[in-house]
Parts: sequence; C-alpha cells; structure tokens
Amino acid sequence: MSFVEYSDLIQDGDVAIVHLGHNSVTPVKVQHGAQTQTRFGVIRHSTDLIGQRYGSKVTCSKGGWVHVLHPTPELWTVALPHRTQILYTTDIAMVTMMLELKPGSVVCESGTGSGSLSHAILRTIAPTGHLHTVEFHQQRAEKVVEEFKEHRVDHLVTVRNQDVCKDGFGVTGVADAVFLDIPSPWEAVGHAKAALKKHGGRLCSFSPCIEQVQRTCEALTEQGFEEIRTLEVLLRVHNVRAVTLQLPDFGPEATEEAPPSATPNPASLKMKTTTPPREIPGHTGYLTFATKPRT
Repeated sequence: MSFVEYSDLIQDGDVAIVHLGHNSVTPVKVQHGAQTQTRFGVIRHSTDLIGQRYGSKVTCSKGGWVHVLHPTPELWTVALPHRTQILYTTDIAMVTMMLELKPGSVVCESGTGSGSLSHAILRTIAPTGHLHTVEFHQQRAEKVVEEFKEHRVDHLVTVRNQDVCKDGFGVTGVADAVFLDIPSPWEAVGHAKAALKKHGGRLCSFSPCIEQVQRTCEALTEQGFEEIRTLEVLLRVHNVRAVTLQLPDFGPEATEEAPPSATPNPASLKMKTTTPPREIPGHTGYLTFATKPRT
C-alpha cells in the first residue's frame, strides 16, 4: 500500500480507510492480531482485513458491515487526525492546477501542518518529483515524518523543522512551485523567490484574512513577481432528486362546451431536478497566486 501507488490486496502494515457511512470514515493501521472497534462491532484484522481486496464489504461482529477502501489523498483529508486547520479538496484542487504541478515537479511547502495538502502534492509529482516541506512546530514535524513513512511516500519528501521566515526552505534555485500557509507569508516571500528556479515558477499563498493578502501582494510586487491574482473558491453542491409535477388544467377549448360532469385533469409528470443546499460552507481562505519571471 502506498498513497501514490495502488495495491489490490490489504497487507499487514497498510493504512486502510474504513468507510462507516455517509461522511464517516476512519483510518486504520492494519496489524496482524489487532482489532478495531466500530459502532457495528469488532473488525479483526487477521481474518477480516489481511488478504482481502481493497473495496471489500466487511461484516463486523454485531452483524453490521463496512467498506475498507484504499487510501487516497482525498480520503486522507477527511479522515486524518487534525493537528492544525487543514486545506480541503476544493482548495487543494485549485492549488494543484494553478501551480501547474505534474509528475517530476519539485515543490516547496510551509507549513506542513496535518499533511492534507502534502499528500495531494506527493501523488501529483510522483514518481520522480520531490517535496521540500517546512514545519515550525517540532512535534508536528516529527509526527508527519512518521506518517510519511507509514504511507510509504517518505522517499518523495524532505521534512525540515525550522522557521521558514528566518531560515527559508533549506534549498535554493530548485523549486518549480512554492506554497505558503503561514501567519505572515509576506515575511517568507524573499525565501520563496530564492527557492524557485531561475527560469521562473509559480507561488501560492493561502490566508484566511484579507489584511494578510494585502501585505503579501505588496511583498510579491516588491520582489518582482508578476501575474499576481487572489481568488476565493466556494463549493455549492446541488442535490438531485425526483419530483412529481401536476400538469396544469387550462379547461376546455374555447370552441367546445365542457360537459357538466367534467373533472379536473389528474395527469402529472415525474422528472429529475436539482435543488440548492439550504446551507453551504462559507469562507475558508484566500488563494493568492503569482509568477516569478525568468531571469
């Protein structure tokens, strides 16, 4: 099992995603002889998981069942243990596209946080790219190193525990793209420029407050970045459902006289339609993109 390579069978030591129901998933480290408690009963790793195919329907001890799924960055985003606020798939998709990431890309990131975006980047740049990620908090940096090893992507990433605003990314002139998710990204713009390749590259900064965006854009302009653009992504999911519509009865034709016993037309039409959600997720953050010109 790897987050960047698909495996058919569940093996000892894998990290599997147990799907318990709508919007309810949990990661499980598969170990011989171990058990996992769920509301549907016990899952015995040795008999219920190891050797089974990913996607299998597993019956728990109380008779309920769950699905065991192969881990992906999208599933990890909704299942991971939160150590910080994270980026979700809506913003991650925009970041991946706008930074023009592809297999073989070299990316610098700060801060690592809970590793939600990191896993998406690693899948995109595999098998020959590399991620240089910087985390200021020592315990979070140590924890994410453990997770990268468990997920078998540690050969694609280098984790540094340092202050990116003071010490930079630890590399110079190698990155195709830089991503910043820190309280004061304007203080790291100079280091981001130094980390990018001489022939140019893309930068993205994620900030929840517009005041952060203003100061970051000023720093980007001072450092000579071009194509500076800030956007916000809001997801609105429409629900598809079947409805029955009563056909209108316009009465008899003008040239005809309706019989005294005429009854309203009961005809109806069944059709599919979409309805907007009553509530939608609001503001998450602003994404500021910029391009380092060729030098």
